[in-house]
Order: sequence, then C-alpha cells, then structure tokens
Amino acid sequence: MTVDPFVNVEGLSIDITTARGTIHAVRDVSFTVERGKTLCIVGESGSGKSITSLGLMGLLPGSATRRAARLELGGTDLMALGPRAMADVRGSHMAMIFQEPMTSLNPSLTIGEQMAEMLTRHRGASRKLAFEKAAFWLQKVGIPAAATRIDQFPHQLSGGLRQRVMIAMMLMCEPEFIIADEPTTALDVSIQAQILHLLSSLQRELGMTMIFITHDLGVVSRIADDVAVMYGGQLVETAPTADLFARPQHPYTRGLIDCIPIPGKTKPGAHLGSIPGTIPSLMGALEGCAFAPRCAYATTECRSGKLELTPNSANQSVRCLHPIGGAQSLAVTMEETE
Repeated sequence: MTVDPFVNVEGLSIDITTARGTIHAVRDVSFTVERGKTLCIVGESGSGKSITSLGLMGLLPGSATRRAARLELGGTDLMALGPRAMADVRGSHMAMIFQEPMTSLNPSLTIGEQMAEMLTRHRGASRKLAFEKAAFWLQKVGIPAAATRIDQFPHQLSGGLRQRVMIAMMLMCEPEFIIADEPTTALDVSIQAQILHLLSSLQRELGMTMIFITHDLGVVSRIADDVAVMYGGQLVETAPTADLFARPQHPYTRGLIDCIPIPGKTKPGAHLGSIPGTIPSLMGALEGCAFAPRCAYATTECRSGKLELTPNSANQSVRCLHPIGGAQSLAVTMEETE
C-alpha cells in the first residue's frame, strides 16, 4: 500500500547572493517523510543541512532565493503561501528547535512571557491560559519546579534546561511537524542523551513528524527511521536507517560511519577513521561528483558530467558511479553505536 508522505520536498534549490558571487547552498534536493516518522539529514558542517531546514521553514535570509517543484506539508503547498500565511503555519503546524537556545531566546523576557506569546499569537488564548500551558509543558519536558521557572530569565538556566525550554516552547501549539537542527551539539554527553530520549518519547506520544539535523551518525542510529546523507549541497545517499548502517553505498557515508566509536569495541585512545581533505566550495557550477577530490574510489569519469541520485535497491538510493556496498561495506550495526 502506498502511503502519502506528510512532508514532500521535490527539487529544492537555494542560492545565496554574496559580494563574491552566488553560493549554491542546496542543489536540487528531494525527499519525503511519512507521518509520525523521523528523517535524519546528516553531513559535515557546510554540507547544506541547516539551510535546507531554513528553506522548509521559510526562514531564509533576504539574500537567498528558494526554488522547488514541490514543497508540501500535509498537503499544503508551502511555496504558494505569502509571508503572513507562512508565519501562521510555522507557529501552529510546524516548529523548529535550534542548536543554541541562548541565541534563540530573548534575554530581556521571562521564560513564561516568551512561551505564552506562542499561544496568544497563534491560538488567540488568554494570557492566563497561556501561562498555565507554559507551566504544563515545562513540567512535561522534565523541568523541575516548572511553576517558578516561568518567572526566570534565560541566563538563569543551565544549557540543558534552556534546550528543554526551547522544546517546551515548540510544543505550545502542539505542531504536527518539527525540525530539530543539531539540538544537542552544544550540550555535554549526558545531557545530550537526555534530550534525545525526551524528543523521541514526545514524538511517539504526540505522533509528530520530525526532521533531525546532525553531523553525528551515532545520534542517527538512536532516533532515525530514515537517513538522508548530504554533501556539497546535494543528497548523496538515502536509505532506511538499518540498511544504511548495514550496507553503506556511498564512500562519504562509509567515511562518516568510520568516525563513530563503537562502545565495547573501540579501545580508549584508539585511532578513529577520518575523511581527508575539506568540503567543496558551493560557488559556481558543479562538475561530476562533489566528493571525488576526497574519495579513494574516484576515477576520471567521476569528475565530469552530472550524477543523479539513483535507486540501487528497493529502499536505497546513491549518487555515485562506483557504489561500494557488498563485501566492502562496514560491519557496523545500529546496536553497536548505541
């Protein structure tokens, strides 16, 4: 049975005009996310992950141009919405958690005032009801003494508590779709695990659809249903999470997996894998495979022409002339990375 995707992105491209030229930050990206599922978009910094999420949210800078054949959320054509209508959808049906909550929260307003505004603005709720809901969601995300926290300012909270506040704020209007843009990167390891568990639990309980942005495949293995690997503004591999870890097809995906320490197998101080070289410039036309200069499998034909994201199994697609797979794939399972 064919399931209609809740998030449907087709041919998304984003260009950013600068004094030095045009940055082709996102190049013809397409993916879908089923209702209630989690898609992780993974890649190094500068690969285009975050700008893709901002394109979906309609939060691009004024110097950016967005194009897409299709950009739908629950059947709503986001490309057809004006700024006011998009702001209404963004607040009530979709929400975003950013990497650093201190730069997202207003330092001059209390936590309660910032959270209450979500409900009064998008639901027309009274101030009293909005503050009651704020206290409820703060308690729901595990913040102790929630009723007193609403009167505090962001600087009075730890980094972990501020990120929980951002999650609670996102939930005020109970959105159907959330984007989490590396929400654990700025936190220590123990707090990271708590936030990941919290997001997964809330998603299951509320039936939300989620896109999770990260550079860490170890995180992906814990929460994702499907994975989209991004490099040089393009998707280079897409697959269900189990298939990606069992049979990575693109050399870049394999390189990312090589960088993961495996508990119980990777000895303290042992050398982890690395990917030589640096990410490509996103200015100008792209010839051939963007990863070719860093790839051990690259041949002359990899450096010219246009490569498409091509299915090579029922569930897996790869943008590569020489997919590795088979006997060369890594013997890394999702359980080993947890």
